Amino acid sequence: MDLNQKANNLPQEPGVYLMKDETGTIIYVGKAKSLKNRVSSYFQNAKHQRFKTKVLVEHISDFEYIVTDTEVEALILENNLIKKHNPKYNIQLKDDKTYPYIKVSVNQNFPRVYKTRVIKNDGARYFGPYTDVRAVNNLLELIHDLYPLRTCKKAISDREERACLNYHIDKCAGPCINEISQDEYNEMIDEIVMLLEGKEKSLIQELKTKMEIASENLDYEAAAKYRDQIEAINKLTQKQKIVSENLVNQDVIATTANEEQICLQLLIVRNGRLIGKENFIFKEEESIELTITAFLQQYYDAAYYVPQEILLESELEDQAVIEEWLAEQQEKKIEIKVPKQGNKRDLVDMAAKNAYYNLKEHNFQSKMDFLHKGPGVESLGQYLGLDKLPYRIEGFDISHIQGTDTVASLVVFEGGKPKKSDYRRFKIESVSQPDDFASMKEVITRRYSKLIEEEREFPDLILIDGGKGQLSSALSILEDLGRFDQNIISLVKREEEVFVPGESEPIVLPKNSEALHLVQRVRDEAHRFAVNYHRKLRSRRLTHSMLDDISGVGPQKRKDLLNHFGSLQKIKQAGADDLTEVKGVGPKLAEKIKEYLEMNLRP
Repeated sequence: MDLNQKANNLPQEPGVYLMKDETGTIIYVGKAKSLKNRVSSYFQNAKHQRFKTKVLVEHISDFEYIVTDTEVEALILENNLIKKHNPKYNIQLKDDKTYPYIKVSVNQNFPRVYKTRVIKNDGARYFGPYTDVRAVNNLLELIHDLYPLRTCKKAISDREERACLNYHIDKCAGPCINEISQDEYNEMIDEIVMLLEGKEKSLIQELKTKMEIASENLDYEAAAKYRDQIEAINKLTQKQKIVSENLVNQDVIATTANEEQICLQLLIVRNGRLIGKENFIFKEEESIELTITAFLQQYYDAAYYVPQEILLESELEDQAVIEEWLAEQQEKKIEIKVPKQGNKRDLVDMAAKNAYYNLKEHNFQSKMDFLHKGPGVESLGQYLGLDKLPYRIEGFDISHIQGTDTVASLVVFEGGKPKKSDYRRFKIESVSQPDDFASMKEVITRRYSKLIEEEREFPDLILIDGGKGQLSSALSILEDLGRFDQNIISLVKREEEVFVPGESEPIVLPKNSEALHLVQRVRDEAHRFAVNYHRKLRSRRLTHSMLDDISGVGPQKRKDLLNHFGSLQKIKQAGADDLTEVKGVGPKLAEKIKEYLEMNLRP
């Protein structure tokens, strides 16, 4: 589907978008007040775009997004994802900084209240993150104006001889000289915590009263100060769910459904941070409750890590049984909760909203794929008896001459058309003698073990160039990788017969059918791509070999010559003086190189 079409189908909601290149790598993370408007702007007329944006757009092959409830959440989530993925084209937030927090060191006697960018599981209270550093500084200034808290880092235990300057200017209550008791000090801390928890209405009302009195007395400087303090409190107490003050690990699960499908949305929260999402599409053959139950069993049976909390949108009949099973499997307590209100319920609602938009996008994508599928896709699926149309086909071919420079190619067709951005080349490493079966085993292993490692989707159909032997080699690897249900076929060149697993007799596609033409195009493109790569490697090897035959030219000089001139022909065309510009090549060696190449290298 055209990226502009996909962008125009996005929701008019705030959120974060992740741009990906042809390999699926995230290259840019951005936030948006309106996902549709912001992402669409990348694919409009590039005349007025900045240079960086034009370069970024040239490398975008796909994108995904996460819907949030507010712009503040989008801003903080953007920071989380940039820290996680370190995208190539993000520069604003790629350093080691993060948004600031306010720390209340309740784990100490006479706690301090200060700004920090580092969160530790040390028993202290953390509030944030906050997106406006100036507002954080204003609030801390307000707190220290209202409450005489200590700011020193010393451990207060024994009585000091004398207090510091802050005590004498009424900025510190003097806990170090026992001028305030622990209980009295803690009362101040409790009030500050209430303020940071958002229970600020009474304080704001008091500040408004003071502001009005100052204004009536024409003390505009004081009134402006109170105004700024009120603004700081309003900014810093704005609710957001992207980060929790508790360093909790959670998976948040919600669903949405239409008449045919269920979309299950998983939000991943680690150390209090929402760091990503996954969505799963199921045919609506069972109820939503049974679908969620089956998902929990299958997903967490294979998961490397299970968080201590799993949040759901509704109760499950087998919820207690699943909890017990997970606890035994992980050897720790796992809680499955159904929050009714508060921050956790907001997270569940966010997951449900993302599920709705992901299902909508999936249906739109399926419709566009159907409308844009090339000739032969539907008929090939019918001839092969596939449950799903072979929209994405990956084709392989092996190329070598007398066993040297063995290479393999991977070509990709989507909707019956080549997708060259997904083509891959492989230099066979494990085979020294001509052995197409072993070569095919290596390339299949390398390709699909990587897809499994990166948790990427397999193609709808794999096409192997060759007969039953090559098919058997590839099939054995797929089964070793646990892909027993993968659709795979092989095509014999001369007879154009198609072999499928488990069948001794080939399938003969009609000669004039679009299905046969499609598999031939995939096979021929894989062959062309493999041969071109083989020729390139062979030419490079012969070039290196020719230079190595010249006495005085070692591996380093050979490399320097090729880097300097670009090719063997250009080295031959260069004058002796030009050759001496290369490090380590003197006049005598330059003459020797020219003489050898003129005698042995054809024009």
